[in-house]
Amino acid sequence: MDDFMGDDFLLPDESSRRLFHGYAEGMPIIDYHCHLPPADIANDAKFSSLAQAWLAGDHYKWRAMRSNGIPEQDITGHAPDKATYLAWVRTVERLVGNPLYHWTHLELQRYFGVREPLTAASAERIWETCNGKIAGADFGARGLLRKMKVVAVCTTDDPADGLEHHAAYAKYRAGAAAGTGEPAMAPAYRPDKALAIENLKAWKDYLAKLGAAAGIEIGSYKALVEALEKRHAFFHEMGCRLSDHALVQAPGRPVPAARAEELFGRALAAAAAGSALAPDEAEELKTALLLEVGRMDARRGWTMQLHLACVRNLNSRMFAKLGPDTGYDAVGDSVKPAPLASFLDGLERDGLLPKTVLYSLNPGDYAVMATVMGAFQDGSAAGKMQLGSSWWFNDHIDGMDEQLRALANLGLLSRFVGMLTDSRSFLSFPRHEYFRRVLCRLVGGWMERGEAPSDFDALGGIIKDVCYRNARGYFGIPGIED
Repeated sequence: MDDFMGDDFLLPDESSRRLFHGYAEGMPIIDYHCHLPPADIANDAKFSSLAQAWLAGDHYKWRAMRSNGIPEQDITGHAPDKATYLAWVRTVERLVGNPLYHWTHLELQRYFGVREPLTAASAERIWETCNGKIAGADFGARGLLRKMKVVAVCTTDDPADGLEHHAAYAKYRAGAAAGTGEPAMAPAYRPDKALAIENLKAWKDYLAKLGAAAGIEIGSYKALVEALEKRHAFFHEMGCRLSDHALVQAPGRPVPAARAEELFGRALAAAAAGSALAPDEAEELKTALLLEVGRMDARRGWTMQLHLACVRNLNSRMFAKLGPDTGYDAVGDSVKPAPLASFLDGLERDGLLPKTVLYSLNPGDYAVMATVMGAFQDGSAAGKMQLGSSWWFNDHIDGMDEQLRALANLGLLSRFVGMLTDSRSFLSFPRHEYFRRVLCRLVGGWMERGEAPSDFDALGGIIKDVCYRNARGYFGIPGIED
């Protein structure tokens, strides 16, 4: 029987162990999509306890606690404290088979050196050990990133955001922090609210905020595009190299600019009247706007990320109480290939299809997305069109394995840009190790069965590429130190 989550965890054979320990284990991390607060990185935020560092804002853990019968009062009803921690301990004891069980213990191992299982019997001891370390100077937000060899993170930012924390941190890093290994931080441009035409009142209110940030009064479709462009240029100056878009389906109804202008006018009138656009009209306007952002991305050499097939905020009572991103989302319907292809083709026809990463929360979409994206590879960049990593509800062993196999079967696994955390927690970075172990198990298994040669220099080089080097070259995030 193997040791519980020992050094060779998830590595069942000699080849997979050699690939991981010899090639993957020591690679740096580029986390190109996360939700870490920029202010916490800029200010090197400190944490008052393990509960605050581990459980604040982590809706993955909140969902599990609710499933274990923990009352909301002990989850989000107050600032995370020892009672919240003990509620999490009671949940962990019931989590076997869930990736959170593995992540929890990897986090205890990698950040705190705790290798025993978290149980009611060990809870007090682990609480004291971890809190003693959190009090140390090197357990601030950036210290936790350095501990995991994180060299760059991309936060998720609204176009109307002033990015003052990014500016302050960039100035600090360029001065006193130069050469000290402090991670780079870049914004990612997420204009979801500018496209959120389903709620026209909120959309109209947002246009005023965006217009103020851009110095433009947004009274027309043309003005909205101009405002988005001005903020896009500002984000580029601040080191941004990715846009990010959360969609249920890719909008696939391109229309001429005159039609988009007409629809914008209708949207403003509908907002004033408290009504809505027809669904096909809303899709046309959303398609036009997203195509404009895609063209901006292409002109500046950015990457566009499309996150598809998520339905959000299903529990209306809890949404009203806690707001979005609190654990009440679900896997959506399968991605429809025709609208997705229509959207990509709308950019390709203009010669302005940017590097693109396609994610789906529905794992049944991998073959559809991999084959659609294959129709738009054009030789301008290796792996220009990417099948995004197993995301959110899929970033477990089976989900990672399924996504990697789909990519290998239908594309080039060797050109994959690898894992991301999609997390709000500074303790989440062992998920990259989890992914790397699954990757090495897959490739090592091919070697063991004679499906790939026993050439560790060649296959190990591919492992290093997928873990780090592909992402570094593909995204071109500024400020990554050699």
